[in-house]
Amino acid sequence: MQNDLVLRDIHLPVAPSWWPPAPGWWIVASVIVGAALLAWWLAARRRRKRLAMARLFDNAVASAQTPTAKVARISELLRRAAIRVHPSAGQLQGDDWLRFLDNGSKSPLFAAGAGRVLQEGGFRTTTTQVEVDALQQAARDRFLAWMAAKR
Repeated sequence: MQNDLVLRDIHLPVAPSWWPPAPGWWIVASVIVGAALLAWWLAARRRRKRLAMARLFDNAVASAQTPTAKVARISELLRRAAIRVHPSAGQLQGDDWLRFLDNGSKSPLFAAGAGRVLQEGGFRTTTTQVEVDALQQAARDRFLAWMAAKR
């Protein structure tokens, strides 16, 4: 009876194919795609918000008729943005307000530069358009930085 047994070689199983991947790889791929979509959506939302704030600033300044009114409008927008980020900023005046505007910037644009016109430019009758243009860019950058900041 033992002589009737025929021994055969060991057959190796077929190697697993690379497709379709195991369920774990589908989960990993879906998490990566989901994270990429979320990052894209957040960046697009941040970009849309920044553009909306820039339009708000530009339209508000453009709606003022005289250079003096433009300076007053810029000052109002900066105050509102500052209060949004730092509630105590509404009480600052004069040089303290200009130094506060310069906090975090590389150069003193407000205390010693074009922003100096904010101190009395909204009340002068001789504010020039050149002064307003120089102030507007610095103020716009500060406004957008504060509006983008988290509370």
